[in-house]
Amino acid sequence: VQLQASGGGFVRPGGSLRLSCVASGSILSISEMDWYRQAPGKQRELVARIVNGRRTKYANSVKGRFTFSRDNAKNTGYLQMNSLKPEDTAVYYCNAIGRRDSFTPFLSWGQGTLVTVSS
Repeated sequence: VQLQASGGGFVRPGGSLRLSCVASGSILSISEMDWYRQAPGKQRELVARIVNGRRTKYANSVKGRFTFSRDNAKNTGYLQMNSLKPEDTAVYYCNAIGRRDSFTPFLSWGQGTLVTVSS
């Protein structure tokens, strides 16, 4: 299973971006998708999680600003990021956990997409 992350870019503080994470390949189901980020000199941290396409969890630092949604038919997750702050600057990575078939689980990571928030 391959994951393709996109949507990063440069934005001014207060601006918005939408990241996408598309899963492709042999997929029976996806139970969980996550977005992580890693800022320079810092450890990778969990930003948002969506379980079974509905239940979401967010890091305290992004609650109320970021929204994670899924289009199950397209095996795609979207991270809508509003009111962006300079401290949101990081490389954002998505992952997905699911099953290729009834017997084979998978855990896949996408490549990172850079988000830069600066005035």
